[in-house]
Amino acid sequence: MAKQTTKTTKLQQAPFNFDVPWEELMENKDFVKIFLSEVLEDYIVRQRWYGGKSSKLKYIELSEYFRIQNKEEVYYGLILEVNFYEAFFQNYFLPIAFVTDENFAKDDRILPISIQNNKGFIIDAINLEAFRRVVYERIRTAVPNDTTRVQYYKSHLFKDTDYISSRFMGLEQSNTSIIYNDTCVLKFFRRIYPDRNPDYEMSRFLSERKGFKNVPGYLGSIQIKDHEGVNITIGLMQELVPNDGDAFDYFLKEIHKVFLNLEQKSIDIKGLPVSKRFHRLSISDIPPQIIDWVGLNLFVKVQKLAERTAEMHVALGSEFEDTAFEPTRFNGDYTVWLKNRLLYQFQNRLNSVENNLHKLDGLALELAEEFLEKKNEVRKRFVNFDWTQLRGERLRVHGDYHLGQVLVKDDDFYIIDFEGEPESTIQDRKVKQPPLKDVAGLFRSFHYAIYATIFNNIDTYKHGQEELFEAGEVLYRYLKNVFLGTYVQLIKDANINIGYQQERIFLLKYALLEKAVYELGYELNSRPRWAVIPLKGISNIINH
Repeated sequence: MAKQTTKTTKLQQAPFNFDVPWEELMENKDFVKIFLSEVLEDYIVRQRWYGGKSSKLKYIELSEYFRIQNKEEVYYGLILEVNFYEAFFQNYFLPIAFVTDENFAKDDRILPISIQNNKGFIIDAINLEAFRRVVYERIRTAVPNDTTRVQYYKSHLFKDTDYISSRFMGLEQSNTSIIYNDTCVLKFFRRIYPDRNPDYEMSRFLSERKGFKNVPGYLGSIQIKDHEGVNITIGLMQELVPNDGDAFDYFLKEIHKVFLNLEQKSIDIKGLPVSKRFHRLSISDIPPQIIDWVGLNLFVKVQKLAERTAEMHVALGSEFEDTAFEPTRFNGDYTVWLKNRLLYQFQNRLNSVENNLHKLDGLALELAEEFLEKKNEVRKRFVNFDWTQLRGERLRVHGDYHLGQVLVKDDDFYIIDFEGEPESTIQDRKVKQPPLKDVAGLFRSFHYAIYATIFNNIDTYKHGQEELFEAGEVLYRYLKNVFLGTYVQLIKDANINIGYQQERIFLLKYALLEKAVYELGYELNSRPRWAVIPLKGISNIINH
């Protein structure tokens, strides 16, 4: 690999000249070789959507290229294979354009170049409004049963309106979303997998097939067929959901009010009644002392969120023709897959705790030492999954369900982002799971919202951190139980089989433990002070 000085010189020197038209440029081997050089590597690693920052990039290869065009207007879509020294690779989607006006390439230039003596720059085409217009028009004018290599789809929900405007949605990590006409969003998937993206599959199924209103409506998509004939999703168009922010921020504000009430209402934390674990509650079942402290609004919102979650699972569990969505039973194959996956993840997190113990103190250190001391018990919990004792069914689920994946609008909730867990393979994200896995993900998010509120406002509250943690655990249990009261009843009314009472408790505990162990790796690496949250979640399960 060339040294940094070579890279700088290459960017500063006169641009390479290619005596071929733009429409034939990708067939020029010299251009491809130069384009895939360290210049592109330097550009890729600086992008927010690049997911290989913790690994060492070795080289980039061009897996696929295809034209994205409308009549005479031509752009290229590239599928790049980024190879790492750690002996794995990732694929990324990068559309490119050639511009001669520097105003279009101030911050987004990849390579200075001259094509048939016209000097300019290769840039990421998404930054170009002309490209965004072409993509919109191709979806708007899509024909049924497209058999070309680049396939554009349009849903019957798409309202046929001319292109007016487009703009970036905002800062994103793994994708790039464009808002069109202030009515719809086209999400370009940057990290690419050799299969249809689960976000596309789930969004289309729920909104177009099942008419579920509390997800963004599916409007269209862009797929390409790779050289092996595999469909790859590169774009998903959905309705723009007007909203007041996500549910995590909403709950942070509401829980902050609850903690302020501890002092304002002189609440005796030690005297607060504690709800039984995994006990289904309606609001009328909540003790007066808790209502006096928390109020009604938070519990009403939890009930509404439980209602929307149940409706999502009812839609996902009511398909009997499409095998990709048809409910299925637990079996030996699923059990082997689950145990192998979780034991590998557990060992990884165990190593992280051992290596980062010096970063912890107080309750976090105490809980981390308990985790290490009881590691065999945690491992045994994961191994103890006897599918023959389970009577419920598995469904396609959200897979990465938390309050940040829920939008708030007025008094309602809308569920978004069905891509699944970032660490999972594309195949693993499509494995049918107990729907209570999604519920557990939401419960862990409640737990985070409670502790994040304490951490973010610790100087505001008069009570000490330990007292706030104690009050937070009481609140957490009521939030979970009120959610279960609504969720389980709606699921049972719709004849969705999530098992009997003890089975539900077993699956919830199992999924909560899985989720907390999963969270532990991120917290230890990124913000050790917050490691107390998943560690407390693990302790709650293994001690009861």
